[in-house]
Amino acid sequence: MAKPLEVTDATFQQEVLESDVPVLVDFWADWCGPCRFIAPFVKEIASEHEGSLKVAKMDVDDNPAVPGRYAIIGIPTLMLFKGGQVVERIVGAQPKERILAQVLPHLEKAAA
Repeated sequence: MAKPLEVTDATFQQEVLESDVPVLVDFWADWCGPCRFIAPFVKEIASEHEGSLKVAKMDVDDNPAVPGRYAIIGIPTLMLFKGGQVVERIVGAQPKERILAQVLPHLEKAAA
């Protein structure tokens, strides 16, 4: 079962921007209640879409550079990267269905 990959400021370029599949990045922190609320959804999405989507988590406290570059001011923030570009940004704790509604259209295009 796939689980989200932990990415850091050091690994972000290779794991996310240079990925050949879309990458959903969960910007979170340990102290953030809403982040813990959506964590199971993020894990399920990683498992259910293994192969067509890479799912990553980035702790904003430990890795300030990348969240700063993408103007992450509230967490949780989920960002979908495709071809090194941000194609979706989901801010706040959202139900799994809402997250998938924004992510899946980009996966179907990738598979076509």
